[in-house]
Amino acid sequence: MYWQEDENKGETYQVPDDVQDLLFKIECKSLPLDHGFALSQQVIQHIPWIQDEPQAAIHQIHVAESANGWMRPEDPETEVLNVSRRTKMTLRLPSNRLDDINTLVGKTLDIDGHQLKVGSYTTRKLSKLTTIFARYVDTQGSEDESLFLENMMQLLKQHDIRIKKMMSGKLMRHQTSEGVLLTRKLFLSDLDVQESILLQQNGIGDKQLLGLGIFLPHKGIDAVNKEQEK
Repeated sequence: MYWQEDENKGETYQVPDDVQDLLFKIECKSLPLDHGFALSQQVIQHIPWIQDEPQAAIHQIHVAESANGWMRPEDPETEVLNVSRRTKMTLRLPSNRLDDINTLVGKTLDIDGHQLKVGSYTTRKLSKLTTIFARYVDTQGSEDESLFLENMMQLLKQHDIRIKKMMSGKLMRHQTSEGVLLTRKLFLSDLDVQESILLQQNGIGDKQLLGLGIFLPHKGIDAVNKEQEK
């Protein structure tokens, strides 16, 4: 954990809409816990241009029981996610690609034998909250938590992100065609609003199409100023 106290700041920054989340209704009964690679391959099959968009991301699908990804069933070999009708599939895309996404609507994706039909979608702007988290961040094969945090700090500094509060989560494994990827959860708090938006727009690492390195707003920490969302 890395934690430095914050300075008071009053942000009036307006969130740009050049990158947005698209929340799709889905018809699906269940999904494998470790479905990031299979979901990515199916989405790419129907909209191959997504591979050419550096700000594009495919969120892994989480249900209410997963508690924002911080509590999750343990065994991907025997357990599945039971998907409710309220569960959404989310893509993060540049706004200039919204007219191209309709080819995905109505398609049925085969996620390792689990059928997922893609329905209509709504758009959502990125968040002004300055506490954000990524459910999965690539550790580059390392199981050392201290090394992971140090690497994250150096990488974020390269992008002019000033880290004040940072915390990682437990190690997780993801199966891909190239073998197993190791990831950890990552919290960042007390960012500037511009820094938060920059990280949400661009993510961290180069595996956002697998659901890795995608930052989301976190509302469960007392330090978050609720007025920022207005």
